Amino acid sequence: MTKNILGLHLPTDPRWVDLASISLEDILTDHAYCEQKAAASCISLIQRYPSKERLVNELSPIVTEEWGHFRQVLAELQKRNLKLGKQRKDEYVNRLLGFQKKGGHEEDRLLDQLLTMALIEARSCERFKRLSEGLNDEYLCGFYRRFMESEAGHYHLFIELAEDYVYKEKVRKRWREWLEYEAHIIKNLELRGDRIH
Repeated sequence: MTKNILGLHLPTDPRWVDLASISLEDILTDHAYCEQKAAASCISLIQRYPSKERLVNELSPIVTEEWGHFRQVLAELQKRNLKLGKQRKDEYVNRLLGFQKKGGHEEDRLLDQLLTMALIEARSCERFKRLSEGLNDEYLCGFYRRFMESEAGHYHLFIELAEDYVYKEKVRKRWREWLEYEAHIIKNLELRGDRIH
């Protein structure tokens, strides 16, 4: 099975960009809420693990960055005279959350939370790369190129944090399980152009 540089086992169907390009209001709306939820997820981890100093210090600026991204996408919607629509159910993320370990050791729960966030950033990065290369709008291509680079950095940070707090071999083993599960989700999700994931 061919893997890309982020380790994802299954690439996005190339038809997704074509679908997204005809649903710009929907894709920008969904993107805005993804950035909002990313900021909220970082806040939640900080609240849950205040004693983990590196986690708190590293995630605090990301909260600001993700909220800044939300504002950038909102501004792009407004510039194009498009509306921020309603937040939609994110089936992709909900399926990932269902794979997280509940109960048991705190270390296992933290590991799965960090790997979930890493995976969401990796898939977002891959989707933003597709948008940056496949849209027929030069400005939006550059817009999504910048988001792609940011998401790649976040992906690496979440993996680093996992390896900082959990034995590395355990992180790598669980990451392989996550990648296999995520590929299964992507394979079975309906292909829609109005969603980032």
